[in-house]
Amino acid sequence: MSDVAAIEGFVKKFKALKTEISKVIIGQDEVVTQILISIFSGGHSLLIGVPGLAKTLMVNTIAQALGLDFKRIQFTPDLMPSDILGSEILDEDRHFKFIKGPIFANIILADEINRTPPKTQAALLEAMQERSVTVAGHRYNLDLPYFVLATQNPIEQEGTYPLPEAQLDRFMFAINLDYPTYQEEVQVVKATTSDVKVKVNALFTAKEIVEFQSLIRRIPIADNVIDYAVSMVGKTRPNSDAAPELIKNYVDWGAGPRASQNLVLAAKTHAAIQGKFSPDIENIQAVSQSILRHRIIKNYKAEAEGVSEEQIIKSLF
Repeated sequence: MSDVAAIEGFVKKFKALKTEISKVIIGQDEVVTQILISIFSGGHSLLIGVPGLAKTLMVNTIAQALGLDFKRIQFTPDLMPSDILGSEILDEDRHFKFIKGPIFANIILADEINRTPPKTQAALLEAMQERSVTVAGHRYNLDLPYFVLATQNPIEQEGTYPLPEAQLDRFMFAINLDYPTYQEEVQVVKATTSDVKVKVNALFTAKEIVEFQSLIRRIPIADNVIDYAVSMVGKTRPNSDAAPELIKNYVDWGAGPRASQNLVLAAKTHAAIQGKFSPDIENIQAVSQSILRHRIIKNYKAEAEGVSEEQIIKSLF
């Protein structure tokens, strides 16, 4: 099958996937789209929102609709690296045997990731970056496709361990979840307080998802669109000559090269779901908020004057 026909097939399957997910998840259309873009681009996502916005249910539903193996890890202050990676035990023949931990799945929901100390966060970091883990000197490859969807509660900061910048940078998207609208909340309450059970059908297989990921990487992109993405990321760095005044005044550190790579990959996926065969500047702008939001470090002045990351990113267009 040619790549053109494959993209057309992908658009149809993507629409069916959104419909399947909407059986359970009411509203949050943009959030679901962004999670799916990160999955088909092969990236990880960080979901930031207050409790009760169905972050866990959303990830579980997406995993079911994609036909992938799903595990949830609830992060707590006493969680150790071996609790998520697995550990070696002595079997009855007195041989060491490796028992796999919950990290061995296609989709990992890292719930409340900022509740666990840095050494456990670092164990997850290797899995995210290398798609493998090392336990007792042995390297174990993880099954592909492999995604980490982490959740973070922005309210409670006591007793939490904020993610280090290096780990934040490993997340392709940081997605903010807002409260539902009045109408959506009415529908949520009706759906969740009745006895109706909704079945989510699996529309993909792991192999198909890996194939779609390669298809998206094969999408051609014009040099001027790559230049636009790289110059946009370059402008976020306050010591750069191209940086606008807003950046020089309010930003301490800008985004690194991983942001440029992610912008281009996500723009390819964003173009593909709309049935376009090559991304343009609009596709770069459409994914820029979620990709740059967590990579820009504002200074004290920005916090004091209430300048948001969204305003700063808009100034780069």
